[in-house]
Amino acid sequence: MANHLRAVPPLPVTGSVPIASRREPLWRHLVGDLLRERRHDRGETLGDVARRAGVAPQYLSEIERGRKEPSSEVVQAVASALDLTLRDLLDDAGRRLAASEESISQQASVRAPTLLAA
Repeated sequence: MANHLRAVPPLPVTGSVPIASRREPLWRHLVGDLLRERRHDRGETLGDVARRAGVAPQYLSEIERGRKEPSSEVVQAVASALDLTLRDLLDDAGRRLAASEESISQQASVRAPTLLAA
């Protein structure tokens, strides 16, 4: 019987940690966290912001918790209800991603000797 299994190529490696094991935040988590923090900083309730944005409070709650992937129109409406521009939101998300990348790189350098020893 012929063996029909193909060899699976190794995972690509960046630095010393395989890309598949890197933990970058998802877009919906970044946006949700930023919107919730802004709402809390302003001392507003879900209902206040949801009403101005034209969405249900439950839906806004799910967005803030990263459970829903909102459309660009909804993101803009919620950001606007919080007196944020899309650029502000994207800039903040970019800074968070950069910080996350730095953290991943630091974790990778700490884990590298362990990976090599295995």
